[in-house]
Amino acid sequence: MGPHPAVAAIRLAVRRVLHDILNDQTSARTPDEAAERPPSPLVLVACSGGADSMALASALAFEAPKLGIRAGGVTVDHGLQPGSELRAQEVVLRLRELGLDPVEATTVTVGREGGPEAAARDARYAALDAAAECHGAAAILLGHTRDDQAETVLLGLARGSGIRSLSGMAAVSGAGGRYRRPFLQLDRQTARKACMVQSLPVWDDPHNADPAYTRSRLRHEGLPALEKALGKGVVEALARTAQLSRDDADALDAWARQAEASVRDAAGLLECAKLYALPPAVRRRILRRAAIEAGAPAGSLFARHIEEVDRLITGWRGQGAINLPGRVIAQRQGGRLVIRQG
Repeated sequence: MGPHPAVAAIRLAVRRVLHDILNDQTSARTPDEAAERPPSPLVLVACSGGADSMALASALAFEAPKLGIRAGGVTVDHGLQPGSELRAQEVVLRLRELGLDPVEATTVTVGREGGPEAAARDARYAALDAAAECHGAAAILLGHTRDDQAETVLLGLARGSGIRSLSGMAAVSGAGGRYRRPFLQLDRQTARKACMVQSLPVWDDPHNADPAYTRSRLRHEGLPALEKALGKGVVEALARTAQLSRDDADALDAWARQAEASVRDAAGLLECAKLYALPPAVRRRILRRAAIEAGAPAGSLFARHIEEVDRLITGWRGQGAINLPGRVIAQRQGGRLVIRQG
């Protein structure tokens, strides 16, 4: 008798991602390296102790040895709740009981920039990046599900941040494709069911039910209201929207990268007349890229900022400099658009 369907589904999703990681490792090897026995790569799972990440950790522990992959884990203590250090140590013990090694808990200090959710996310990814560098990990698996993807799309829609925001989370992201999300095609209930049938203990983060957090309100009030009004299938439809939006956004990003050189003068400055001739979607991508290169934090740079800069191109009336996040300013000078630190 085979495993429960939920367990089989999560293991298959992880197996596919591990095969992708091995293929990426092989293709990156030089001819001389290819002639030698390849080293056994290390894959880490980021685990909070919740159902999604515990199901992921269990599947990784089951599948990795069969492919000659070392499997470890890391849990991040954000220090935002009483007893968080103790819970982090409990997660470490659970991961070790699954057979993962190395396993570590790392404590972070959460700032305030961008709001509590964004600040916690930034601190978490910084800690995961550090863990990957420390252990030489080939990849880190994240337990985001199709439900998380649907929530991300709706949050992007509410911000009015454009098609890239609607594309949600990528299956592969980070420097060198470090982050992998095997569960984006699986719903949250499948992960929880997999934990239940395997008797895996899980921790339900009270922040996930706290209405003070935007994503929590969306999860417990917004999405249920949409499903009540529109019927079942909203989550699946939003996940499909994410993939379609990602395809479109990737194509436009590629177009913008190719077009950027043609709109710069010999000194590398952006020429307003040439920018004006581009389609708005391409032009705004070039402007956003230029602002980020000048020092504007990508996470704080919203569509409204880029629209203001764009008006220096399309609605020039002699207006002054535009202030952007990160103390970056954009201004029009002699037919050129200058974006720099103020």
